[in-house]
Amino acid sequence: MNEAPADDDGGAAGSADAARGPVARLLARLFGDEADVVRDRTFQILLLGSVVSPMGASVVSPVLESLATPYGVSVARVGLLMAAFTAPSIVAIPLVGALSDRIGRRPVLAAGLAVFGVAGGAAAFTADFRIVVGLRLVQGIGYCGIGPVLIASVGDLFAGEREATAQGVRFATVGLSLTLFPVLAGVLVTRDFRLPFLLFLLGLPVALVVLLVFDEPTGATDAGDDGDEPVPEATAGALVERLRDPLVVAALLGRAVPSFLWFAFLTYASVVTGRLLGATPGVAGLVVGLASVGSAVGGTQVGRLTAAFDGRGIPLVATMAVFGAGLAAFGFADSLPVAAVGAALVGAGFGTVLTLYRSTVTGLADASARGGLVSIGESAGRLGSTAAPLALGSVIAVATPVFGFETAVRYVLLGTAAAGTIAGLPLGLLAGRAHGRATDDAGVFEAD
Repeated sequence: MNEAPADDDGGAAGSADAARGPVARLLARLFGDEADVVRDRTFQILLLGSVVSPMGASVVSPVLESLATPYGVSVARVGLLMAAFTAPSIVAIPLVGALSDRIGRRPVLAAGLAVFGVAGGAAAFTADFRIVVGLRLVQGIGYCGIGPVLIASVGDLFAGEREATAQGVRFATVGLSLTLFPVLAGVLVTRDFRLPFLLFLLGLPVALVVLLVFDEPTGATDAGDDGDEPVPEATAGALVERLRDPLVVAALLGRAVPSFLWFAFLTYASVVTGRLLGATPGVAGLVVGLASVGSAVGGTQVGRLTAAFDGRGIPLVATMAVFGAGLAAFGFADSLPVAAVGAALVGAGFGTVLTLYRSTVTGLADASARGGLVSIGESAGRLGSTAAPLALGSVIAVATPVFGFETAVRYVLLGTAAAGTIAGLPLGLLAGRAHGRATDDAGVFEAD
């Protein structure tokens, strides 16, 4: 076979593309030119952790309505299983993030996975609703050492378009997990309502892999001068300095909006498909799984979006609008096909806008404060996640005696979609400005 001459750019590019294996070519088509980030072993372990990180919500969401009767609680109260999981993150995530800046990512990630797996799996061995709520609280504490550390570690490993692509690959992995485990949970709950909780035990072998194999990326040990450990006050000072910037604060607030809308969808997905449209728990799991497929597909395009647009503002605004439209369509669906289309749009909007926000926030600080800033952003997201089931449940409970349950659910979801979109659009523009200014200050497109 004759090789293309070195001075023939098009031929050289074709030869380089041909030299790659079929998997590498497929990844490049899905994620863009920086898809070779998947070759990094440390990143591969981060992807393994990303299979576990979304399970706290995706395993429980599609079976919530099925859990109400065996636990002897109302549909509104069973939503506490979602709120209890997300509530600890509001306070604990910033502390855990700062800890990962100080002692490193590996011990925090391994401990988080272990706690997550043990507490979640233990719920399969009790039928007491109060104990399960307590275990979900503990499991939520474990999550604080998983999701934010995974996100910050990607920022430690890569910069610029490569970081954005890596965040997209990671979230696509999350999306695949979100596709698989809701379906498994929907099948298992029909046999015994406690069986879905056994899925959380997957966190234990992943914790062991992290502990034994994971290579510490740039983190706490690289933040000091001359290889010294960072001074805690210096790390805290860098974080406080970032938080004094109004545009950074706007980006962190914007991070909460997609989480609020996503958990509104997750909390009422089984209600809309089951009680309102008459579907089985298994079908409810498939609908959530479809939304997860949409989120995975959306995540694959983040690298391309950041390369195509001069800034993050326009992509954040556009995908937020898609997200809101999907939630409104899902809430008012009068048939399963319409609900499926709405769920797919919800997932596509969520996967893209969330990955964009995470990539944006990681670019607003260097390694000395990245873990802390990312954790505050994730804490804002968990605040939105926790508020959604509590706020929507309260409004539906008040509206039901007046309008009826079905009408209350549908209009509350519509109002949530409208309010989230209206709030999310200006915050997305401000977040884009924050990222653009950070890029200009750095002089290169880095630390994303």
